[in-house]
Amino acid sequence: MALHDYVFPAEWEEQASVILSCPVNPLTWPHNRPLMEKAYAEFVAAISRFQHVRLICLQQAQAHYTELLAQADAKQEHILFYDLSTNDAWCRDHGPIFLRHRQSGKRVILDFNYNAWGGKFSPWDDDQAVPRRMAAKLGLDCFSVPLTCEGGALEVNGAGTLLTTASVLLNENRNPGLDKKEVERILIEFMGLEQVLWLEQGLTGDDTDGHIDTLTRFFRKDAVLTVFDEDPASPNHKTTVENEKALRAMRLPDGSRLEVVRLPCPKPIRPDDWREEILPASYANFLIINDAVLVPTWQQNKTDELALHIIAEAFPERQIIPIDCCEIIWEGGALHCLSQQEPK
Repeated sequence: MALHDYVFPAEWEEQASVILSCPVNPLTWPHNRPLMEKAYAEFVAAISRFQHVRLICLQQAQAHYTELLAQADAKQEHILFYDLSTNDAWCRDHGPIFLRHRQSGKRVILDFNYNAWGGKFSPWDDDQAVPRRMAAKLGLDCFSVPLTCEGGALEVNGAGTLLTTASVLLNENRNPGLDKKEVERILIEFMGLEQVLWLEQGLTGDDTDGHIDTLTRFFRKDAVLTVFDEDPASPNHKTTVENEKALRAMRLPDGSRLEVVRLPCPKPIRPDDWREEILPASYANFLIINDAVLVPTWQQNKTDELALHIIAEAFPERQIIPIDCCEIIWEGGALHCLSQQEPK
């Protein structure tokens, strides 16, 4: 079924809630779980002060997270728990993606095939089931999309344009046999788009193969923030230079250019005794919520302050809230990766 009369709203449009999946899998964050859980609770608490949070969390873990959220001074009346199983915490990638009807405002949920970023982290059966299970909880129709894809690979301006990366959607570990034209056809058919714009690849150390939400984000329908690494010795310098060049050559459906604003890159975070030599820390992994933007920071004061200033200029009517993500990034993501917004 084509969904041409529906649209994937931009993240800055009014939201009903933010959906998150609690990090209940004990195999994740094995070296720093208590510190990570504290940082996670502070993130959820920050959202709860502005809007409702739907927190996917097995019943046996709910008391633990309720206590963590109380310690973080969360607005508990804004938090609603859902007793559903998950394999991992990255709700951006396995969570429900909402479309809204252009005229009636009716919402539906998309269910992409999910295989844990190309089969990297088994099992993923519970994560794969989240969109349909949440659709049933919310009483919404759910439509299967014949494409293996994660939410972190999809960046939209709410006006017909989607940004993504070839290193993810054209990867043989997700969509073997599909070329760019076929992937674009599916996305346009199911997401009410006019066009798909492509960057080639993402950051070093990114388990996702290069999600767009660590690289380039719309802050208006005609403007993006994009990470740019000025250090020629950095492993991300070449990629970010090439991405910026590609963005400046892009056109919107009316023929106009994108406004491209640079975000700095933090200095590489190199963990000891871990599966990746470098962690994919990025200021682009911010989350827009009602009246605020939550921004990952990396205990690099000068660069953190610069990134916060640039994001504040992009969102002048929203409060900018820094969230230290040094403990969260160990498993490869930050604020945007952990969350999925539910539009009103």
